[in-house]
Amino acid sequence: MTTLASFSTRATARQAHLRILETTDLHAHAMAYDYFADRPSQTVGLSRVASLIKAAREEAANTLLFDNGDLLQGNPMGDYIAYERGVTDDAPHPMIAAMNTVGFDAATIGNHDFNYGVDYLRDCLSAASFDVVLANIATRQGPEPGADETLFKPYALLDREVIDGSGARHALRVGVIGLTPPQVMAWDRRHLEGRVTARDIIDTAEALVPRMRAEGAGLVVALSHSGIGSAERVPGSEHASVPLAAVPGIDVILTGHTHQLFPSRNFIGVPETDAARGLIHGKPAVMAGFWGSHLGVIDLLLERDGDSWSVADSHVETRPIARRNPDRSVTALVPDCAQVTSAVAQAHAETLDYIRRPIGHSDVTLQSYFALVSHDPSARVVSDAQRWYVERQLAGSDFAQLPLLSAAASFKAGGRGGPEYYTDVSAGSVALHHLADLYLYPNMLRAVKITGAELRGWLERSAGLFRQITPGEPDQALIDPEFPSYNFDAIDGISYRIDLSQPSRFTAYGVLRDATASRIVDLTYQGAPVADDMVFVVATNSYRASGGGEFPGASQDNIVYAAPDTNRDVLVRYFVEQGQVRPVHPPNWSFVPMPATSVLFDSSPAASAYLDSVEGLRIEPAGDGEPGFARFRIRL
Repeated sequence: MTTLASFSTRATARQAHLRILETTDLHAHAMAYDYFADRPSQTVGLSRVASLIKAAREEAANTLLFDNGDLLQGNPMGDYIAYERGVTDDAPHPMIAAMNTVGFDAATIGNHDFNYGVDYLRDCLSAASFDVVLANIATRQGPEPGADETLFKPYALLDREVIDGSGARHALRVGVIGLTPPQVMAWDRRHLEGRVTARDIIDTAEALVPRMRAEGAGLVVALSHSGIGSAERVPGSEHASVPLAAVPGIDVILTGHTHQLFPSRNFIGVPETDAARGLIHGKPAVMAGFWGSHLGVIDLLLERDGDSWSVADSHVETRPIARRNPDRSVTALVPDCAQVTSAVAQAHAETLDYIRRPIGHSDVTLQSYFALVSHDPSARVVSDAQRWYVERQLAGSDFAQLPLLSAAASFKAGGRGGPEYYTDVSAGSVALHHLADLYLYPNMLRAVKITGAELRGWLERSAGLFRQITPGEPDQALIDPEFPSYNFDAIDGISYRIDLSQPSRFTAYGVLRDATASRIVDLTYQGAPVADDMVFVVATNSYRASGGGEFPGASQDNIVYAAPDTNRDVLVRYFVEQGQVRPVHPPNWSFVPMPATSVLFDSSPAASAYLDSVEGLRIEPAGDGEPGFARFRIRL
């Protein structure tokens, strides 16, 4: 395998070493601080990544730095700026101020950047000293992508100089195109409908990359805020980075959106990818984690032939800001960058004041350590608040007599977020940052009308979280690591059991796998079996109600109530009006018993303190799990 050292030493007068750096999915983590827990963090922050960027630049004569989207939303700082302080010429968004300080060359727009609306997004990015590119979101759609009027310019041509192996300088025009999931039209319909339209990622790239080449781009970099999924070209795909890499004329792929690392063992066996060398369709590609956990580094050995350049070789890696030790502690590998912390110091101080406002009281600890194996109190309080709100809003309407249910998922349940990524709000006074911890996203509250058959399908989709379990075998892995916890909805107001011996009806991403598969059994409402033709109203969020996660019945056409409030605002109002809450109810779902069968799952080491609080399950410690996690056993 080619190494960085060989790039630097073997480059000739016809060759140049160019280093491309990537951040992605920063989600408003400008500082190395966990606003949900209200304490410093060693594992997040552009302030830490900036130190890696500085070191990486010192190692190479030619560098470019790009961000791959999801900048503005994701923690209480993002919410505070959007909802309270706003942005002005004198007070730009702290993420933009920090990125200007670091010196980015270009960035694209992620799906979550639309969460606060188009006007706010434009206002925030108007202060950027770097190019912002996005090709597949149009304010006016033409007959083909090249004729669209786009919300941001579709691509940028960066004129740079590179120094070759002999020390001579050469002009290099780098084309940078930005692309985001077209699903934003459903996920943020309230902000985008009637204002913009979205195109397929591959169609857009195929139309515009030749134009970039014709305009002199010697190297084309795709900023793909899209995951690494199927190699097949699927119209409107959310995870399109693999077929995107096959588009002629693209040289480098920067990926993101799914909060993973590439190259890594997680992608071993994925068609058309080299998970060791960081190649997709033979082209260098990188995905640098999330929240500033890593810096993506692609080293290119460029070769010149006349006035044109080509990629002769590449080396790809991700560099972490912290290391997890065998004893589960975390060691920072780099310090904060003083220029970044200075640029966001005022916004950070204001955010701390914002998150510490008290708003209510909880009689129980709101924790999510067992959210994936039992309906936990952290999701239950969200579900209670949604049901409370919708019931009041539907009073006197045609829907008031229908059974009212509430669907909620735990957003913080470990997984890719790590062993600290759980909710743990101690019983007692509850502050605003605690509720931001319970509900991470600025979704709007929605209510949908569904049938009993769709309700069963909704639950079958959620039950895809679990692997199929063989009766009579010990210590089988329970959780499918590809299934995001935010798609594991538990639904209150009904009772049901999950038969783990049966196959899942859906894949982890919601694609129908087997229409006859059925894990949901004993589904009842008020003690009576749920019939397919029964009708229910389900309180949920705008992401789910607009089709997010591909849940049966959860669609725009089925919405019967669209609240003007976010789910988090509803949660705040619920605490304020109730004063004191106690989200403790008998479990309404469970696993079908399997004699002589046990399963294993990972959670935080802190979960051990709450083993006795889980009703209806026999959970016991089972040693260490993945790095930093503790492992637990359930005897079914």
